[in-house]
Order: sequence, then structure tokens, then C-alpha cells
Amino acid sequence: MRRTTADDGTGAEPQAASSTLVRGIGLTTAVNLNVLNMIGVGPFITLPLMVAALGRLAILGWILGAALALCDGMIWAELGTRFPDSGGSYLYLNRLYGPAKWGRLLSFLYIWQLTFSAPLSTASGAVGLSQYAAYLFPGLNAPWLGRAPHLRAFHVPVATSWASLLAMFACALATFLIYTGIRTVSRISRVLSVGVLAAVLWVIVSGLTHLGTALPQFHAHVHHVSSFSAGLLIAIYNYGGYYNICFLGGEVRDPRRIIPRAIFWSILIVAALYVFMNVSVLNVIPVREFAQSSAIFTRTSVVAVMMQRLYGAWAGKAMAVLIVWTAFASVFAVLLGYSRVPYAAALDRNYFSSFASVHRTKRFPTVSLVVMGGISVLFCLFRLQELISALIITRIVFQFLLQGIGLIAFRKHLGGEPNPFRMPWYPVPALLAIAGFLFVLSHRSNGYAEIEFAGLLLLSGLLIYLVRSGVRHEWPFR
Repeated sequence: MRRTTADDGTGAEPQAASSTLVRGIGLTTAVNLNVLNMIGVGPFITLPLMVAALGRLAILGWILGAALALCDGMIWAELGTRFPDSGGSYLYLNRLYGPAKWGRLLSFLYIWQLTFSAPLSTASGAVGLSQYAAYLFPGLNAPWLGRAPHLRAFHVPVATSWASLLAMFACALATFLIYTGIRTVSRISRVLSVGVLAAVLWVIVSGLTHLGTALPQFHAHVHHVSSFSAGLLIAIYNYGGYYNICFLGGEVRDPRRIIPRAIFWSILIVAALYVFMNVSVLNVIPVREFAQSSAIFTRTSVVAVMMQRLYGAWAGKAMAVLIVWTAFASVFAVLLGYSRVPYAAALDRNYFSSFASVHRTKRFPTVSLVVMGGISVLFCLFRLQELISALIITRIVFQFLLQGIGLIAFRKHLGGEPNPFRMPWYPVPALLAIAGFLFVLSHRSNGYAEIEFAGLLLLSGLLIYLVRSGVRHEWPFR
């Protein structure tokens, strides 16, 4: 995404970013970028949530999540090869629905929700950091308020432990480091991403080489369909990132060949790692322990508990330190990357002009960074489950469903025009992806607070867009 020389506020289509970018990303690099983006602190902090949702069928949750990711990945693959420029969903929504009308509205709404959903992602990493920090310092689990307040509008409890304050501090520190121009942490985060992959392999090898009585874990009965919905939501959160290469489409050497292969290979690799990691952990820690109210660290720092049981206290602490350090690097990297997206949309004159402001000497988007960093700090007051649910529900509404529906309508409009990437068995994968996302939306076991949050974002974003368009005499008022 970049400034277009023809955009005078009338909704002109942005210029292709690939005209100025070097296409140097090959298949191996593309797969590595996707895999490292997918495997962060997610599996370390969400495995207890998956077990809480599906019990002994937790492995099935990872498999179903991989199947949904593959179906949705075909949508991303076709969009990435049809529009092989940088920008991802912002570009796709603009092109699919028409850059002068609905595409301009939907791409604005995408950036609007990203201003809030990106901090949800950042905050979830910070909360995961605080959970493993509490394993090292149990006093962090103590509350600093006597009773947890609720947001009455959404009926969501607010976290009041010292760990939540630590998560807020982590987001504030990451914002400060980026603002001061320190880029060392960015380079360290790439190295630590490899460290996370090594930690995953350590867990897998350790669990599989210490076979116990907890296996097999496949024989169980789930009483509610909502349990599968909850497990699928957690899986979507963990698989998120298989489409990362699409945001770099303008720098891919051969988009028609590389983008689809990078998406499919990264999903298969990460799915195998998640399944084996699940088997390894449940081989050491029985499912029944996750339901015990006294097993707080099993529900929040399960990987550290596992390593402690296998090798002793030193291993548990070493794993906790590694995850805390890596989680902070992840918070830094996510905030650094997402803060550039509203800035790019502002350059296209499709977002608030203040977000195009940059630092005079260090040349980074100041307003975008501070706004997202500040929202991330506030979101750290919520529990991990609420953060993940709000993040995924919001992206389903504003991103995944719109892309799937838009692609089907776009292909119908094109008729028999040849496609750069031919989706196998079209339109079955696209319809299955849409059905899977609708299933997650419609089967909520703990109320509809996240859907209400997404609806609030939709209504507020639509209102803001209409007011801006009326003042600037743009569509639909021109």
C-alpha cells in the first residue's frame, strides 16, 4: 500500500505496489515467513483453552482448524495470485467490491476494525507473557482489587491481578521502544522466533519420549456443539498467519506459483507441529488436571509445568523464561508491523489524515503507533479467552467472510476469464470456509459479547465513513 498519484479523494484505485518493490522472495523464504508468523506464543498459552473446550478431543480441534485454514487458504491463494501486490486484505476488498464505491467503504471498515483488532492480538501476547511470568513469580496472581469489575455493556469481567498490570507494562514498554527508534529488539525477535520453533520441538520430543498412561486421548464425548465452535475459534487464532505472504505479494518472485504453495505448505507443517505438541503435553499431563480449580499453572503455564515434571524445576523455569522473552518480542513485532497499516491507508486518503503523520527525524508513523499501543494497554485488562474471541470474531466479520463472498461474486462477474490460480473443486472450498466461519459465529456458548463488539465496530465505522464522505463529497454523496 502506498500513496497513489491519482487519488484526489474520489475513490480512485490505488496504484500497484509491485511497480516499485523488488520481487525477491522465493518459496523457501515465503514458507519460513508464514511458519514463523503462525508459531508464536499462541500454542503455549492456548492449549489449555483447547483442552477446556474439547477435553480429550482437543487433537480433533487442531485437525478441524487445519482443514478450515486450508479451505480459506485457497481463497487467499486465488486473491494473492489475482492481485499480486502488497497490501493483503485492504487491497483485496478494494478490488473485489470496486475501488470507487463499495470497495472503498469495505477497505475503510477493514482498517477501522484493524485499529482495534490488532491491539487485541498484541494484548493477547502480553497476557500470555504475564501468565508465564506468574509461574516464575506466583505473587503476580494476587489481585490488586478486591472484586473484579465488569463492563456492563458486554458483561465481560476485567482482570485485576498484578499479572494484568505486568501485561499492560509490556505493551507500554514495546510502544516506548518503537517510538524511541530502538530496532535491536526487532532483530532479536526474528532470532527468538526460531527459538520458539526450537521450544515447540523440545516439547514434542520430550513428550513422545516419555510415554505414560495418559494416551490414547481420542475416546471422549462432547455434549455441546458449542464446544467444537470454541475449539475451532482457538485453532483459527493459532493458525493465523498462513496468509502472511499475501501482504508481501508485491515482493514475491513468482506469485502464481509461490503464494499458493507457501500457504499450503505452511499450514501442513504447523498443523503437524500442533498435533504432536498436543499429544506430547497430554501424554504428560492428564486431561482431568485441566479441570481442577487448584491447578492454576496447568491452566495458564502448561508447558512450563510439563517440563518441570519431566526434568525438574530448572527446566520449567527455563521454559517459562524463554516464553516470556519470546512473548515480549512477539508483542514488539506485532505492534511494529500493524502500526504501519492505518498509516498506509491514510496515505491513500482512505483513513484519518492524522494517521499519516510521521516522526520528523526517525520517519515512523507516530499517531498510528501511539493509538494502537494505547489501545493494547487497555485491552490487557481482559482475560485471554475474551481477547482471543473478540479478535477472531472481529476478523471473521470484517475480513474472512467478506473475502470469501467477494471472491465468489467476483468470479461470477468475470465469467470464463482464466484464473491465475485455479481453486480445486471450486466453489466447494470457498463455501466450506464461509460455512466454517459462520459456524463459529452462530454457536457461542458464553453469550455474544464478541459479536456485540464487532457490531459496535461495524456501526461506528459505517457512521464515521458516511460523515467523512459527506464532508468530502465522496461516494455515496457525490
